[in-house]
Amino acid sequence: MGTMAPSTTRTPYAEAARELLRQTLFGAAREQMEERPWSEVTMADVAAAAGVSRQTLYKEFGNRNEFGLAFVINEGEHFLDEVDQAVLANSEDSRAAVAAALELFLTTAGEDPLIKMLLSDDGTGGMLPFVTTQGMPVVQWATARLATTIESGWPQAPKADVLLLSEALVRLAISYITAPGEAPETIASSVAELLGPFIDKALGTS
Repeated sequence: MGTMAPSTTRTPYAEAARELLRQTLFGAAREQMEERPWSEVTMADVAAAAGVSRQTLYKEFGNRNEFGLAFVINEGEHFLDEVDQAVLANSEDSRAAVAAALELFLTTAGEDPLIKMLLSDDGTGGMLPFVTTQGMPVVQWATARLATTIESGWPQAPKADVLLLSEALVRLAISYITAPGEAPETIASSVAELLGPFIDKALGTS
């Protein structure tokens, strides 16, 4: 009798189950933070709202700080999905692509009540450090994500230039979100004009 072929469904199923768990936990955290700031939300609160044990939450994320960082990145995914579309919709005009993407990001983030709460730091454990003083993981993730999008629109661009441009845009976006000034469209236009010569050189549109 021949041997049975090894199952090919276990790994995909395990990955899907884990992603479902993570999204359930992130959703529970968002619900909690719609009612009170992060500094007042405990891991026990998140676990209870998600319907899992606190041990399950800790097993997945390790500690509260790691969970908070993962939550910020997960929230950022939603914003960068829209940024991707704005960039690629303007692939024939690289400066317009940068302006459109930055304006969309600043506008969307500025209108999201949870983002406003995430950035409100009372000095006792708010989430602002996740994008400022402890923000390197977020910067690195967002830079890599944006670089991938830019490369898909301008494959001829040197990788080093794309990474430099992406990191500059990410850091500028974080700066403008955490310390808002003028209207998003004004900021986006100014940044595109400031970085214009480098954008033209890097993306081969000069």
